[in-house]
Amino acid sequence: MKKIFAIVALAIGLASCGNSAKEEALAKEQAMAAVRDSLKLDSFKKVEVAKQELLKEQKHQAELAAARRSASSSYSSSGSTTTSSAGTTTAAQKKGWSSAAKGTAIGAGVGALGGVLIDKKDGRGAIIGGLAGAGAGYVIGRSRDVKSGRVQPKN
Repeated sequence: MKKIFAIVALAIGLASCGNSAKEEALAKEQAMAAVRDSLKLDSFKKVEVAKQELLKEQKHQAELAAARRSASSSYSSSGSTTTSSAGTTTAAQKKGWSSAAKGTAIGAGVGALGGVLIDKKDGRGAIIGGLAGAGAGYVIGRSRDVKSGRVQPKN
């Protein structure tokens, strides 16, 4: 009978030790899960803060673009210096070739090529064709500049 009580006591002791080990393992697992959840929450918070900062930056960029548009619309149509809303004078910069310059260059090239093909004497035909093409290209390009507002028409 003493052996049975010893075995039962030993089994209870082992069972209780096993339960506490299981409980400790479960507690550790729960603690790890809590840490992971808090890290996830922290990363969600970081992402939310980053989204808010991105939205602020986009709003700022939109405001700058709107200010640029309003400032560019306040320039006079002549393209000279004007006063913007900030009170400073700025010059509108024209970029690229005008249509007149493009027309002149294209017309001269096409005219010279046509002159060479029409007149068999290469030099004379190229010169005459180039001059005629450059003149025609300039007239066509100048009319496009007037229509686009780049150049004011002569009255």
